[in-house]
Amino acid sequence: MQNNIVWRGGVQVMRVDLHMHTEVSHDCRTPLRDIPGWMLRTNTRVIAVTDHDQQRGGPELQAIIRDLGLDDRLSVIPGEEITTSEGELIGLFLQERIPPKLTPEETVRQIRAQGGLVLLQHGFDPLKRYRLRPEATDRIADQVDIVETFNSRLSRHHWNRVAENWARERNLPMSAGSDAHTLRDIGEAWVETPFRTIHTPAQLIEALREGAVAGRWTHPAYAFGQKQWRNFNSQFRR
Repeated sequence: MQNNIVWRGGVQVMRVDLHMHTEVSHDCRTPLRDIPGWMLRTNTRVIAVTDHDQQRGGPELQAIIRDLGLDDRLSVIPGEEITTSEGELIGLFLQERIPPKLTPEETVRQIRAQGGLVLLQHGFDPLKRYRLRPEATDRIADQVDIVETFNSRLSRHHWNRVAENWARERNLPMSAGSDAHTLRDIGEAWVETPFRTIHTPAQLIEALREGAVAGRWTHPAYAFGQKQWRNFNSQFRR
């Protein structure tokens, strides 16, 4: 496997992508077994697997990485993009699946009961079909742990700046999410931070606060066409 190591000012750095999907999601075909190689190739050393209303993708990918002997180079955070009764929220460091259609408040309670972190993703783009409703965001604002301030798939980059301002007003850690639905999308949004393995919420928060958010924004219409093309091509590479 290609192992792309990046140094800046004598310090090894890595990319962190906290919002992506795998074959466990109903709308994604990315095989779990293909992800470790792509992580090494793109220096995306930490990812959160946030499949739609499913938690098992993260632990299954952790097992694959462990079997490959790569757990000193790559970190996987088990997560879930949870469909609440008022839009989506991400839970990180989950031990088990959280069912959909709960209220945002109950969803937050269940995330915290597992020792997890609450991540507010693409919550400020009014054209995002499943964004958390503004009134729900207001109600749980003081329980949000991390704000996604760069999402590669928003309708306008403007909404990333709105999220950044919201996070800065509350002094909250900021993250980036590719919202990847194909393998090659993983790592298109990232936090660059000094290299380390991530095993706990505290380690993640520290890495985010030491890092810088960046990414490549792609218009959703183009991204949809790109996804179809990449899925089509992948059928002929196997």
